[in-house]
Amino acid sequence: MNQYITGAVIKELREKHHLTQAELAEKLNVSDKTVSKWETGRGYPDISLLEPIANVFEISIAELISGNAINNVNVSANMLHSQFYVCPVCGNIIHSMGEAVIHCHGVSLTPCQVEESDEQHKIFIEKIEDDYYVRIEHDMTKQHYISFIAALSSDRIQMVKLYPEGNAEARFPIRGVKKILFYCNRDGLFFINTIKGIDDKECSYDDTEERRELEQAAKMLFG
Repeated sequence: MNQYITGAVIKELREKHHLTQAELAEKLNVSDKTVSKWETGRGYPDISLLEPIANVFEISIAELISGNAINNVNVSANMLHSQFYVCPVCGNIIHSMGEAVIHCHGVSLTPCQVEESDEQHKIFIEKIEDDYYVRIEHDMTKQHYISFIAALSSDRIQMVKLYPEGNAEARFPIRGVKKILFYCNRDGLFFINTIKGIDDKECSYDDTEERRELEQAAKMLFG
């Protein structure tokens, strides 16, 4: 772990809870001089005290160590509010429905900032019976590839993990899907609403047979 609780965090939490150093010390069965040492950076709490300190401040140990408070807000179990974290070391993908403190390989992860798909990350969506067939026009080399595609509805998430040298495509049961997300290992997280993906012909996001024929002709002419 590359982080540990700091004196500044303890002081901020203590003052937030309107406790004196002596009052906090009493709750933890330590001296007020010990608390003072923590807050001035002349010492650190023993690891055995992390849970008692977190309990006093009514937060998790993860929040205590990171210094980031997690707001326990009701997100109405709406998967459309999902956040994704991707480890830059191992490529691990973590999904969260709200704020979270996430660490992987000693790295503190921040949620991916999602952007609308663009000309460098074209996505095509086609209805096939009761499914959405999703295809992304993108390199799939070991250095540059789409890591995953996810289909989001209000009550569920469907995800397909992709790998280099494979195909950047997936098929999802429609089931109320409103949004498609995909992650480029170089450029980050992108999305498109399914209605736009199917119907927006002006932006070339339709996936008609005519579009396929044009793409094939372009490849033959321009390599």
